[in-house]
Amino acid sequence: MSGYETTFDAHDESLIAAPRALLINCTLKPSPQPSSGDVLGGQVLQQLQEHGVQGSSIRAVDHRILPGVENDMGEGDAWPEIREAVLQADVLVFVTPTWLGQHSSVAQRVLERLDAEISATDASGRPTLFGKVAIPVVVGNEDGAHHICGILAQALGDTGFTIPAQSSVYWNGQAMGGTDYRELDETPEAVATTIRTAAANAAHLAELLRGEPYPV
Repeated sequence: MSGYETTFDAHDESLIAAPRALLINCTLKPSPQPSSGDVLGGQVLQQLQEHGVQGSSIRAVDHRILPGVENDMGEGDAWPEIREAVLQADVLVFVTPTWLGQHSSVAQRVLERLDAEISATDASGRPTLFGKVAIPVVVGNEDGAHHICGILAQALGDTGFTIPAQSSVYWNGQAMGGTDYRELDETPEAVATTIRTAAANAAHLAELLRGEPYPV
């Protein structure tokens, strides 16, 4: 299967008018190693594009995201630039692999940095992530996807994102098997249907929230 991978330019003026999506892939594999998260998450971005949402992606592991729960942890911290990309996006596609039945350590680091947004507000006094939509995406060849989707939905909801109906996209390969999602010849129909539903609902909700944001 083909993937979708690009980098996010927060200053690309061509992305200003259209709703925007940012995919953060929390794979443990630094670029240019192939990642099933890029493939499955990229399919979500491609489907969002069908609804007029322009998408870009980054791999968190390629950046020096320091531990902590502040917006800026000081010298050498790459999070402030990534945070700016998150703030400029309308939809966050949050992708994690499954390891030991859990989300990745990289995903946990990103969630911890997003924790700072719980107490952050914009110029109107509205929490910074209110009005933004998040799609949890989980991939791996072991059990744990439902558990991880629940964690991501709760954590992303706490930080201010809105989770659309039936938007958790996941694929589990055979437990203890050796086949990765990126190695499949075609997308399983159940996964493809979920991708279409998640993208349609996320794009719809993002557009509604752009026009009618949550009250202050």
